[in-house]
Amino acid sequence: MDPSALELFTTRELVAELMRRKTFLGVVVHSESELRGEWEGERTFQVHFNSNLGATQASRLLDAVAQYMEQQLDC
Repeated sequence: MDPSALELFTTRELVAELMRRKTFLGVVVHSESELRGEWEGERTFQVHFNSNLGATQASRLLDAVAQYMEQQLDC
């Protein structure tokens, strides 16, 4: 897919498409509001996962990501 074609969709539309896909196994974390320009101050985030992943599994996945990021920051 041409990356510029993705620019025609909102974040909500892109997330909804991923959540509909039976082949998607993962978690999507995104800013509640669209980012226009530089990131400044506090932001609120939304977390999405579809029926391929239970809440406990999604939580474990996010914990694994957090641990990995902490390890990378310690290097």
